[in-house]
Amino acid sequence: MPEQVKKSLVISIYFALIVSTFLVFWQIRNFDFVNYDDNDYVSENPHVLNGLTADAVWWAFTTGHAANWHPLTWLSLALDRQLFGPSPGRIHLVNLLLHLANTFLLFTVIKKMTGALWQSAFVAALFALHPLHVESVAWISERKDVLSTFFWLLTMLAYARYVKQPGAVRYLLVLLIFAMGLMSKPMLVTLPFVLLLLDYWPLNRIKHFDRQVIYRLVWEKIPFIVFSIASSVITFLAQQNSEAIFASLALKFRIGNAFISYARYIEKMIWPSRLAVFYPNPYENVSVLYAVISAAVLLIVTILVIRLAKNHRYLVTGWFWYLGTLIPVIGFIQVGRHAMADRYTYITLTGLFIIIAWGLPQLTAKWPQRKIALGVSMVIVLTALGICAHRQVSYWKNSFVLFSHALAVTQNNYIAYNNLGIAYVDLGRWSEAIDNCKQAIKIKPNLAESHVNLGIAYSNLGRWPEAIDAYKQAIKIKPDSAKAYYNLGVAYGELGRSTEAIEAFKQAILIKSDYAKAHLNLGVAYGKLGRLSEAIEAFKQAIKIKPDYVEAHKNLGTAYLAVGDKNSAMAEYNILKSLNSQFANDLLNQINK
Repeated sequence: MPEQVKKSLVISIYFALIVSTFLVFWQIRNFDFVNYDDNDYVSENPHVLNGLTADAVWWAFTTGHAANWHPLTWLSLALDRQLFGPSPGRIHLVNLLLHLANTFLLFTVIKKMTGALWQSAFVAALFALHPLHVESVAWISERKDVLSTFFWLLTMLAYARYVKQPGAVRYLLVLLIFAMGLMSKPMLVTLPFVLLLLDYWPLNRIKHFDRQVIYRLVWEKIPFIVFSIASSVITFLAQQNSEAIFASLALKFRIGNAFISYARYIEKMIWPSRLAVFYPNPYENVSVLYAVISAAVLLIVTILVIRLAKNHRYLVTGWFWYLGTLIPVIGFIQVGRHAMADRYTYITLTGLFIIIAWGLPQLTAKWPQRKIALGVSMVIVLTALGICAHRQVSYWKNSFVLFSHALAVTQNNYIAYNNLGIAYVDLGRWSEAIDNCKQAIKIKPNLAESHVNLGIAYSNLGRWPEAIDAYKQAIKIKPDSAKAYYNLGVAYGELGRSTEAIEAFKQAILIKSDYAKAHLNLGVAYGKLGRLSEAIEAFKQAIKIKPDYVEAHKNLGTAYLAVGDKNSAMAEYNILKSLNSQFANDLLNQINK
């Protein structure tokens, strides 16, 4: 093929990837936050909401918040907030741009390593358009997925350059990019293993079984392995201090669910239907028969891959890429309540895509008009996947749509009931909120969040005694629930029980020191008891956490007036005016009385 024609084809492929990806995902520009992790990651995270500040940088590198250590993910979200303000749509678009960059990188790196234009394009298109990848792109909290994959693929590209022309500087660059990936999401701990697979195929650094060559290549990966071990330890420590579950499920059930999940991911790759944001873990109800069948199928495929390896090396890289990259999240060590998750396929399915892209041309080698048949089939498959993915993206519009869909395609989904209850709270539909929270509690009685959300719904109906009972039940289940203590304090405050409210708010702050709302309401409770100096300090603390907190500035100004400090009250008025707050005139009227 003439070089000029090849360049034109490459440009056309890039253009097609751009157009198809945007057609599928462009709708996310109008999407909202969802009430599943997005509050932790952005909408209620003061460190992110304050933008890219020195505090945000320090916090990002020192926190284990959200059961992970991924400072670059935190900093990227803080930068979004700095650039775009509160708009979730623009944050969604950053996820989309990262996904598009990942698609380009995947196409580029596979083409560079293999020299195969159309197979590389097909792998990239499958990556871009597969419905299983929607979750990683359409969910703001999965910024860590698209960002870490960006560094994963950039590491592969830098590694290919290093293999072609070895050198210390190029090696260190590969290691640096890999480290940045680990700081985006610890999923990259398996990348050293994938680099060894790439050494086997397509880089062909392992031409036959030679111990010296293998030892040298393994030794070459030692610094990467050390980084992976360090990341794993940090992640383990972060998850120990969170709600992550480690040994609550017997090992035999975890292993059974792991084998089933391996099989189900392949099933959903082939036929991506009934996809949901959350798949409930069956726990002790894992099907032993299904687990045994799944394990047997995986074993048979593995044996076939090894037997065919001599003449079909891509099978080894593709299959073991899939098996290996899923190990950290497959459930041998149970983390979280889910049985499986679509987001875990974002990088792992690439191995299976490689098998399909290289395997189909070999299987159809003797077909007449093979190229036309493969081309037409590729267009049909990608179009179908794109249509399915577009529909799957639409479910991420908001929490109500997302969890209504999850309930429609899964059973006993207590998380979906719980979060749909929260969505009904946000819509002011209190009765439906109560019904959904009660349904979640019926399925999972020890789900503290559902008791909190039930209490919030009762609170909005003015049913304060029932709300207090619900919050107390949540605290009984989860004594370190800052949200339960905070809402308990609000309920006590509404009943005029300010002393009990203060104690509840203090407990919330003890658990979560940066809880700005708790500091604000603590100040309000102090004010009701005439303890104005303590109220002022509480309002100041709320403002320290959230500098643009207009309610805190307004209450602080009112407290200053109550102690006769008009100058300080006027300073708060000026701040409110600069924030264009409606409270500014209210405070000014109080000052001028």
